[in-house]
Amino acid sequence: MALSLFLLATIAFSSVTAQSPSSSSCASHTFSSSQLYGSCATLPHLGTTLHYNYTAAGNTVSVAFRAPSKGAGWVAWGLNPNGTGMVGTQAVVAFRHSNGSLVAYPTVLDSYAPSMAPADAAELGFPVSDVAAEYAKKGGEMVVYATVALPGKGSKFNHVWQQGSSVVNDVPAAHPTTGDNILSTGAIDFSK
Repeated sequence: MALSLFLLATIAFSSVTAQSPSSSSCASHTFSSSQLYGSCATLPHLGTTLHYNYTAAGNTVSVAFRAPSKGAGWVAWGLNPNGTGMVGTQAVVAFRHSNGSLVAYPTVLDSYAPSMAPADAAELGFPVSDVAAEYAKKGGEMVVYATVALPGKGSKFNHVWQQGSSVVNDVPAAHPTTGDNILSTGAIDFSK
């Protein structure tokens, strides 16, 4: 009898912890395009979330990166195949252009003061396609979409994500260099 009560309590506790608010909101998020993503991760800093579909046959990943919008700011997500930080990352950045439209494009972060300019295919270390962005009024967040042809043969990579509070002359300005902004890095295995 005591063992049965212990098992019942363990199952009840497991059910509560498996449905934490962050994982629930991650998995149940609805995109305006009705796109479905099989996997998602609530990232540990900046209130961001990454949704993705990994295709092992072509070693590609389609992503939707969600980040709270800071008015006239910008958001970015990217992969760093050779390091753990910002330098060496190939990112997809999005912001509201001065003409009011949303802009999204891949860029290369080649220093701690990158140009944040759009990169053409020759500058990219790996192909990025289907780049787009939207502003979700309901959640007050920017969503960046892209399909990435993953470099090499693996599915595990270092990734970085970021938010900046301003765009100057249609170029994302530097983000803060303290707090969560400098902690927004991690490892991800797209096959899981």
